[in-house]
Amino acid sequence: MAQPDSKKIFFENLSGAGKAIAVLTSGGDAQGMNAAVRAVVRMGLYVGAKVYFIHEGYQGMVDGGENIREATWESVSSMLQVGGTVIGSARCKDFRSHEGRLKAAHNLVKRGITNLCVIGGDGSLTGANLFREEWSGLLSELVQQGLIEADAVQKYSALHIVGMVGSIDNDFCGTDMTIGTDSALHRIIEVVDAIMTTAQSHQRTFVLEVMGRHCGYLALVSALACGADWVLIPEMPPEDGWEEKMCQKLSATRSRGTRLNIIIVAEGAIDRHGKSITSSFVKDLVVKNLGFDTRVTILGHVQRGGTPSAFDRILASRMGVEAVLALLETTANTPACVVSLCGNQSVRVPLMECVQTTQEVQKAMDQKRFEEAVKLRGRSFENNLRTYKLLAHRKPESELPVSNFNVAVLNVGAPAAGMNAAVRSAVRVGISEGHKMFAVSDGFEGFYKGQIKEIKWGDVGGWTGQGGSLLGTKRTLPAKHVDKIAEQMRKYNINALLVIGGFEAFLSLLELSAARGKYDEFCVPMVMVPATVSNNVPGSDLSIGADTALNAITTTCDRIKQSASGTKRRVFIIETMGGYCGYLATVGGLAAGADAAYIYEEPFDIRDLQANVEHLTEKMKTSIQRGLVLRNENSNVNYTTDFIYQLYTEEGRGVFDCRKNVLGHMQQGGAPSPFDRNFGTKISAKAMQWLSQKLVESYRKGRVFANTEDTCCLLGMHARALVFQPVVELKDHTDFVHRIPKEQWWLKLRPLMKILAKYKTSYDVSDSGQVEHVIHSRPKDSDASVAM
Repeated sequence: MAQPDSKKIFFENLSGAGKAIAVLTSGGDAQGMNAAVRAVVRMGLYVGAKVYFIHEGYQGMVDGGENIREATWESVSSMLQVGGTVIGSARCKDFRSHEGRLKAAHNLVKRGITNLCVIGGDGSLTGANLFREEWSGLLSELVQQGLIEADAVQKYSALHIVGMVGSIDNDFCGTDMTIGTDSALHRIIEVVDAIMTTAQSHQRTFVLEVMGRHCGYLALVSALACGADWVLIPEMPPEDGWEEKMCQKLSATRSRGTRLNIIIVAEGAIDRHGKSITSSFVKDLVVKNLGFDTRVTILGHVQRGGTPSAFDRILASRMGVEAVLALLETTANTPACVVSLCGNQSVRVPLMECVQTTQEVQKAMDQKRFEEAVKLRGRSFENNLRTYKLLAHRKPESELPVSNFNVAVLNVGAPAAGMNAAVRSAVRVGISEGHKMFAVSDGFEGFYKGQIKEIKWGDVGGWTGQGGSLLGTKRTLPAKHVDKIAEQMRKYNINALLVIGGFEAFLSLLELSAARGKYDEFCVPMVMVPATVSNNVPGSDLSIGADTALNAITTTCDRIKQSASGTKRRVFIIETMGGYCGYLATVGGLAAGADAAYIYEEPFDIRDLQANVEHLTEKMKTSIQRGLVLRNENSNVNYTTDFIYQLYTEEGRGVFDCRKNVLGHMQQGGAPSPFDRNFGTKISAKAMQWLSQKLVESYRKGRVFANTEDTCCLLGMHARALVFQPVVELKDHTDFVHRIPKEQWWLKLRPLMKILAKYKTSYDVSDSGQVEHVIHSRPKDSDASVAM
């Protein structure tokens, strides 16, 4: 946690001195809103601004008084893990009237507030923009009524608005994800996983109704994440006659030995004629036509409840900081903007462009232009729908193309949650493309031993929710057994390879690529999909399994901190996994509200440790009662977890006591998170489609021959898109000794974590300040849904 020297000391250039910022949450609540409020308050205070809470949304702004209170650093402590919004939210009729907005303006001017950070849905943000447009007129009226002095009009001439979207429905155009959506998916998937066990016991069909009155995102992604048999959403109503088709599919899956069926219905689901499709209607349909034992579960407000996921905490924290930067940089001519997520980057988009696009979706649905509605939702939504159709609906054998290609899929390296979803996706997409799919057990060790067998569509049913690796995975590299592997490639006539794994998978493809000169068997298209909790694979910002590990760390840290709620002043030292990669420690620290995170990539010495202890001691002397310090397992060979624990114990004597915890392999275990299921499914489907394309391109004179660098690639998320990169080209970007990329995007999050922990530090804002248009903010090849 040493404070690096940097020429980019942003608070020297963007001072908030003399400015007043108010934050409010409006409309419905969403998990993660508190993390956004916390980030706005602490970033605002950090730059020297006054920050105010507005309690009860716009109603509190209209009523004034105690509803508008100045915030302190300590007033947002211990709220990161709390669901809902602690400053309250309400729908306000008064604010819709001119008189109500006049009162609100008066209450803000009295406190010198001209910067508003609004966290809510499109209605709340539209109201904020109207308020901004009327501002000067409202101030003139207040002068006429004698409520404010004439010079106040000049002094507070412009109202600046920055929005963040808090909505579990993910129904706002202009951002890949809204605050609260990922947490809502967690609640849904927890219920689905629980239901699947009881449904299998009794051979039942379950109809689940999820939220989404106008948007089917939750229904669609949860269907993709649990492998549901059927999904009904408002944007793409089923074709006429869907009732019979659905029953035929349920009957077919049951006849193949499946003991349960899952149907997911968005609360706003409709048919092609605009008639509502309810969960009870679907249940009655199944009972009447098939006689299956069928139950309905309506999840309701449980989807809004519970603690926010790691993803939502990080997203909200990043957005909150970016919102303060946007307010500091805004001018009288700057349009109101929304801080949004595009791929893996925070961007600013004009508020009203987003609102208008969102309204166009509803207009397209009302006019039955459903294809257009799906497109307007964005490339992420469109790709989710396309992938679901590809994986859920099995074509008859007679309709499948015949490619005569054999494709092998295997897992390499340590197990990571989401691997099974990736394998399922690859197998089903491969079969849909007409290939014969082969599963290799136990990685390259199983490969050279001949543990290879054909895998069918039904063999991977129910795999999405399974943790670990059902195929089995080993760290064995292929170089020592390359002749035997070549022999097995020849024996099974393997024409392409899909490798799902971590750094060992990357090394394996490098070795196989090098062996092409000696063995023609390896002159086939090969692609790797990154899957490791360490998130240390070069060429990809994210790996399958990292999100599940982050949630395990965050949940454990929450529980550990809660265990100290009855004690006075305690600091916890937590060791995370990751090898030499500090991703889990850094991003887990941001999600859990850590005071420090020690990693290999940012060297530290005894002076830094001492400074951190003193910093924590000062905080403990105020109202802060608990401290959290994370350490990456290989951050330093001498400053071990035990050493840091003993140092903090000794130096904190009389102020706080210490406890330590090594999280270990629990970070690799458990059911995969919705993000990892969805990410694994989509990235693997894309990899499989790429293999199909390369197989066709490299088929010459009755055989496949591919020996160019661009036929041995890694598919990774980079900034805003999924990108195929030749593994040979990634060698220059790799630190092979420490098994990490030379450049890692998440290091930019470390200053953010320090700022929120009350350190003075440098913060690089070179990526900030770009306002983008909604239609231009999505690259054409981007189908990465979200990233942290």
